[in-house]
Amino acid sequence: MPRPFRAAFVGAAAVTVFGAVTGRDKLQWIAKPLLMPLLAADVATNDDGLPAVERTVLLGALAAATVGDVLLIEPDDDRRLIAGASSFAVMQSGYSWLWWRHGARPKAAIAGQRLGAWLGAAALMRAKAPAVALPLTAYGATLGTAATLASDPDLAPGAKNVAGLNIPGAHPRTRLGVGALLFTVSDGLIVLRKIFARTPRSRRVTEGVILGTYATAQYLLADPRAHVRG
Repeated sequence: MPRPFRAAFVGAAAVTVFGAVTGRDKLQWIAKPLLMPLLAADVATNDDGLPAVERTVLLGALAAATVGDVLLIEPDDDRRLIAGASSFAVMQSGYSWLWWRHGARPKAAIAGQRLGAWLGAAALMRAKAPAVALPLTAYGATLGTAATLASDPDLAPGAKNVAGLNIPGAHPRTRLGVGALLFTVSDGLIVLRKIFARTPRSRRVTEGVILGTYATAQYLLADPRAHVRG
């Protein structure tokens, strides 16, 4: 079945990344705010068996992500960065609720990996970016929770789990772990960009990678077929 809104999302994501890498902010202002609404349109219009409650929560998560996307078009503004992280915390909480509802639970081996990454990022921010350390560390807790649940083998029965990550297969739910991992990579790069990227070129290139991994993550996480029960 054709899914034109997801195809349009891919196009808007490409324009967004191109605008970031080339420093064309106007392209970002045009394309980036379209990303999550396009995925939301796909969720709203697909007759995929998604229950009404799950569909509503997924749409709410994408609405929160839309606010975060607009705020983070200017990622060097600390106030916008903190506000954007708050919006994405709402989104991560929505995803976590969906996966918990499907039976995902924290597994010690998986949670330990995410906890280690969270503590490392928190220490780095406290040392290098204290002005944003506390709110971003709080956001990181919601990100880590979602990433832990997304890779629970019980979420995707039949999927092979390697080193705490469900290996993608035919069913969209098996791809949630990779989506959450890419989201973690994207957010981690935001921190590294803020602390270590000093030249305009390095900041633009890093921002392009951030947006590319983010868009890919959302493409996987917001697939309504991954949230259908059964």
